[in-house]
Amino acid sequence: MSRVLFYTRYERIWHWAQALGIILLLLTGFQLHYPDKFPLFGSLTNAVKIHGIIGFLLLLNAFLGFFYTVTSNKIHQYIPIPKDFTRGMFEQARYYVWGIFHGEPHPFEKTVHKKLNPLQKITYFFLLNLLLPFQIVTGVLLWSASSYPDFMDRFGGLLVLGPLHTIGAFLFLSFLIVHIYLTTTGHTPLDYMKQMITGYGHVPDNSQE
Repeated sequence: MSRVLFYTRYERIWHWAQALGIILLLLTGFQLHYPDKFPLFGSLTNAVKIHGIIGFLLLLNAFLGFFYTVTSNKIHQYIPIPKDFTRGMFEQARYYVWGIFHGEPHPFEKTVHKKLNPLQKITYFFLLNLLLPFQIVTGVLLWSASSYPDFMDRFGGLLVLGPLHTIGAFLFLSFLIVHIYLTTTGHTPLDYMKQMITGYGHVPDNSQE
């Protein structure tokens, strides 16, 4: 096995900043819905302020990540190709539910220039292009409620936007749980975690890298 750099320093910092931001949004969101059970950030007013600040910081971080991915010519790694939706997706899904528990080799080799398998590419594609914009739009509309209530009412008001934003939050929570589990599916249970901390991983000596 040869040791190679999978993730640059910026990519690692961006990843952990995004992860921390999402966790803080989920925690403050839980307090907004259940203030008696999750009084983690003091008053409800504090939770609202922190939720809004973290939301806008994550939006800025997402824009910086998109800019970096485009300018570094790495965006192609996140764009699924037609065969990812057919053979590739099903092979990867079979590996996760069957092959990994029976000692089968991973169907797709991870390399520096192809870090995501077909199922990951499809997941990130819909996450970044559908779920993230959905959360941003509903979140900004809810944030504007106190200043522009009439504008928010055009989209259904709190009774519509509140549940929609909450559904999106639980989808993000589901993704986070699955994402954490899948970090244990490397050569060792902590292999992928170490890669995102140190940036380095290993590929076979006969790898195309």
